[in-house]
Amino acid sequence: MVDILVVGGGGYIGSHTCLELASRGHRPIVYDNFSNGHREFVKWGPVEEGDIRDRSRLDEVFRKYAPAAVIHFAALIEVGESVRNPIGFFENNVSGSLNLFAAAAAAGCKRVVFSSTCATYGEPVQNPMREDHPQHPINPYGRSKLIVEQILCDLDIYENFRSVALRYFNAAGADPEGRIGEWHDPETHAVPLAIDAALGRRDGFSIFGNDYDTRDGTCVRDFIHVMDLADAHVRAVEHLLDGGASTALNLGTGVGTTVKELLSTVQRVSGKDFPIAVAERRRGDAPMLVADYSQAREVLGWSPQRDLDTIVRSAWEWHSRANVH
Repeated sequence: MVDILVVGGGGYIGSHTCLELASRGHRPIVYDNFSNGHREFVKWGPVEEGDIRDRSRLDEVFRKYAPAAVIHFAALIEVGESVRNPIGFFENNVSGSLNLFAAAAAAGCKRVVFSSTCATYGEPVQNPMREDHPQHPINPYGRSKLIVEQILCDLDIYENFRSVALRYFNAAGADPEGRIGEWHDPETHAVPLAIDAALGRRDGFSIFGNDYDTRDGTCVRDFIHVMDLADAHVRAVEHLLDGGASTALNLGTGVGTTVKELLSTVQRVSGKDFPIAVAERRRGDAPMLVADYSQAREVLGWSPQRDLDTIVRSAWEWHSRANVH
């Protein structure tokens, strides 16, 4: 059994990754300040409360567990908030990450899997998007993630600090056994918003723009099941433990779904209609974001196993039972 420090392990993707780590014989050590994560989601290993900006607390945890590697999820993620409060985003996401890497290096733990994002690319110039796509973020959230990627590149060159940066597209879905699921406050993600509308927990769903140059006029996104993401994180950790080189990889399905298609799937799975309104386009929304994940398949032997129907069904089952509102 190998101890893996999962920073931000009480959050959505972090908690599902802890589940997957445990199922594969590793012990996840969760480090979280629970500003966005949930204590109820820490079920598969010890928990240590702390902030990534607290160096002495990090040093204490590294001394206690001597983890073999770190998976770093801890970040502010709400794009709109990043525009309103860029200093706060950079302080947490960049300064906090640098503090974490310094503590890890001092403890001799120079292997990190980093939770990055397709938002580092900015406006797409090609679809599907490959890892060599230009990286020009259009908001402080995406830029904060790109800066951390660039820090990791330098640490690889100068400190022999190896890393895998995983650039997600649209994470969705829930643990198929219903133990954990997607729970943000406030909720800004399309799948849970649509399910809440179907459950009558909110007054319908707003589509932001229906005049894009896509097959039905609404934005196209690449939705990937959270358990497929969790699988990729465990493979990335094992890649580093086996001596693998630093890299950055896209995680998506290569299949684009329009907002209208997503809503139709939620209505079919739930058996419920709900009001759908059309609102103005949101600034910065790209018409289409779809991943080319061939590098992840080549480097990690990874490919997504679950389709949109499975994503929505797992999310529907969890949200229908969960009392998180």
